[in-house]
Amino acid sequence: MNLENYFISQFNSSRIGDDGALIGDTVYSKDAFFENVHFKTKWMSHYQIAAKSMMINISDAISMNAKPKYALLSVAMPKSISKQQMRELASGFKDTASTYGIEIIGGDTISNIKLDITITIISTTKRPLLRSGLRQGYMIAYTGELGKSKKDLQRLLGNAKLHKKSKFVDIKLREKFVNNCSRLLSSGMDISDGLFSDLDKLASANKLGFKFNKKISKAIACSGEEYEMLVAFDKRYKKALIRRAAQVRTPLNIFATSARVRYTNRCKAHHF
Repeated sequence: MNLENYFISQFNSSRIGDDGALIGDTVYSKDAFFENVHFKTKWMSHYQIAAKSMMINISDAISMNAKPKYALLSVAMPKSISKQQMRELASGFKDTASTYGIEIIGGDTISNIKLDITITIISTTKRPLLRSGLRQGYMIAYTGELGKSKKDLQRLLGNAKLHKKSKFVDIKLREKFVNNCSRLLSSGMDISDGLFSDLDKLASANKLGFKFNKKISKAIACSGEEYEMLVAFDKRYKKALIRRAAQVRTPLNIFATSARVRYTNRCKAHHF
């Protein structure tokens, strides 16, 4: 057990284990976005930093088939931040929230030695998509293309600049896919820690492993911050799911089947 999972195991709640906590028809989700952990200010504008911090939190709601409604922001800012940079942050938060119909209802601001952001998103859902629900013999798939985020991170670490449409700074979520296909999906989550690492969470939630029908390189499967969807479904729905995914122009990559085998994550943990 890695240190992140060990720490989480100290809290005994049946609501822990999905991208957000489901209480009734409400989903509560929270993620951190910290300078020198998730980003450097020389890599992105303050507008881009705020926008991405909102998007990675909205992703948790989308992945659970929930509609985000409200946001609470906590922003720790260095004393050296300028008023112009503050305005850029505010605009990034507001513009991204507006795109998804989210109202920013409060939060907290403090002085810090660097820029750290945490956001709570409050969402509602009539048909929640959870990580549990996987059965033996179900098909496993991911949306879109994986690997670009890691490549772009490596370029940034090498002091290269990224195009403003780079996946590392300009996240595209799969809300249309989830909305269109939720009735056919048994379980799902977003790919934030990398495909192999997130498969580990899916395996743990359902006490099942996977038989792969195609080889997936670690360069692709260990790429974090992709924010594509990892989903499972009954093989009877394969044709219908492929058709519905195509309706919303979402590539669907079916790569494994759930089975009673042991799953081993071949990627290094991102957090500890």
